[in-house]
Amino acid sequence: MKFAVISRGDELSNQLKNEMDQRLAQVNLTQDEHNPDIVITVGGDGTLLEAFHRYVHRLEQTSFVGIHTGHLGFYADWQPHEIDMLIRLIGASAGEQKDGSCLSGQSVYYPLLEVIIHHTDEKEERFLALNECTVKTSEGSLVMDIEVNDEHFETFRGDGLCISTPSGSTAYNKSLGGAIVHPALPAIQLAEMASINNRVYRTIGSPLIFPEHHRCTLKPINERSYQITLDHLSFLEQNVDKIVFRVAPEKVCFARYQRFPFWKRVKESFISENRG
Repeated sequence: MKFAVISRGDELSNQLKNEMDQRLAQVNLTQDEHNPDIVITVGGDGTLLEAFHRYVHRLEQTSFVGIHTGHLGFYADWQPHEIDMLIRLIGASAGEQKDGSCLSGQSVYYPLLEVIIHHTDEKEERFLALNECTVKTSEGSLVMDIEVNDEHFETFRGDGLCISTPSGSTAYNKSLGGAIVHPALPAIQLAEMASINNRVYRTIGSPLIFPEHHRCTLKPINERSYQITLDHLSFLEQNVDKIVFRVAPEKVCFARYQRFPFWKRVKESFISENRG
């Protein structure tokens, strides 16, 4: 089995990365930064998002596992004092892993968001997001027609729109009043940012959840430059004709060596007191 370890870059994370590199090699795993079968991140959810986008072209061959060196995250299952157990489990699973596949019997798969940006010159760009995509503009309010399965639903006016995955529903989406969706459900969610609602302009005012066979399309009404974010990545898009969102055909694979239910994560992140 080939592995790669990615650190957040702080002293503790770098120390743990170096230890993981050495000890995984001792259990006959091969370090390979280009074509890993398993990627171990050391840091937090942001580190795992970085790893996801680095290896997004290898989703069918690569699984991910996270060690958190800060606050408990939704993608990082392991704590620094548990790496002995994690190394033993990875080493034991190496003999069972089939080339070109995620770890059989020890994996969970989360849905992803597909984003296709159509330009007025007929150029297309396709992206995947693990958490969410946001659309904003620095040139006044964002004004876009929203279509569901090619039928007009509403005209949005406001600060922006956030389209999230179930695993990303606990991130920016939650701060916008969106629902928390279990990652077992193949769906995407559209949440508004400060929509304008008065006698002239009206939006639904509630988050919308779309199943995997639906698509949501944003069509600009005015010529603007749009600030697009994909998880932690941000870029400017011009000459946008439309942006199409749907549940991606691809999924992300997480190596799950211990049981950590999603709702337990939600409780510990947002409800339970820190009893450290």
